[in-house]
Amino acid sequence: MKILVRAYYEEAKWLQVQKMPTMEEYMALALVTSGYSMLATTSVIGMGDVVTKKLLIGYSVSPRLFEQKRGHVASAVECYMKQHGASEEETHVEFNKQVTNAWMDINEECLNPTAVPKPILTRVVNLARVVDVVYKNEDGYTHSGTVLKDFVTSMIIDPVPI
Repeated sequence: MKILVRAYYEEAKWLQVQKMPTMEEYMALALVTSGYSMLATTSVIGMGDVVTKKLLIGYSVSPRLFEQKRGHVASAVECYMKQHGASEEETHVEFNKQVTNAWMDINEECLNPTAVPKPILTRVVNLARVVDVVYKNEDGYTHSGTVLKDFVTSMIIDPVPI
């Protein structure tokens, strides 16, 4: 929690001085401020003996790439465009490549034996799947009344019969 709050404070300082961080600076902070690590950790609480203190302390997970359209610190898209002189379209193509590569890494790691119990891996991968759906083509969290509304409706209100 302290790490997350410190990262939010750093973002606030960037906003105050209108700093345009490098992609590396942005991603280092965004990996924390996305809250993914905290969500992944809290999602395994209550799983019983499969979750140990050693496991919680020893592993860390995180991603985040998305645009912003309000008064926030620069987005990953803006940072990448400025640093690499890329267009918005070129930036999205690059980010899609990075996401594809990340999924290949995740899938490969899930196939290899690991000290992390399978139920925990499944929980963390499922969280990554949710993030992928929410942010696949746009910031579905901020604009939840469009894409996310349709996903939730199709899953809960109009589910496909099995």
